[in-house]
Amino acid sequence: MRILGLDPGIAIVGYSIIDAVDGVYNLVASGSIQTDKNKTDAGRLFEISQDLEQIINMYKPDCAGVEKLYFFKNQKTIIPVAQARGVILMLLEKYSIDAYEYTPIVVKQTITGYGRASKTEVAEGVKRMVETNGNVWPKLDDTVDSIAIAVCHARNAEVELRCIS
Repeated sequence: MRILGLDPGIAIVGYSIIDAVDGVYNLVASGSIQTDKNKTDAGRLFEISQDLEQIINMYKPDCAGVEKLYFFKNQKTIIPVAQARGVILMLLEKYSIDAYEYTPIVVKQTITGYGRASKTEVAEGVKRMVETNGNVWPKLDDTVDSIAIAVCHARNAEVELRCIS
């Protein structure tokens, strides 16, 4: 199963592509969509749309894991992030890619076993779980978070399959 992991934002969207086969997670690609801060919100959302469309066409994911808005400390950024999520979800629907949404607490719980784990603990946990196949491990938190979201979906999908069988 090829999974697109997405950590939405208006300034930066972290993305990753992992292949999940029999509990083994291989990093295919990862990076970020970084929008021009001098553009209007509409211009930034359009940038996200164009770049994400290229990623979808290049890697052809089977499904996507997307971070769900759960709690925001900064009231100034919640609406633009929600708008970016809307663009992302619309594109996934356009390409018939099933989107599965996970709160940060669920992602942390899935990766570390503790829903209040730090970013460092999540990064270390996901790094142990994912084979890079020569790809350089990303430094940007948003990109690492997108990998964690993709792995979270893979692990939840595996549990669901075991329950069905």
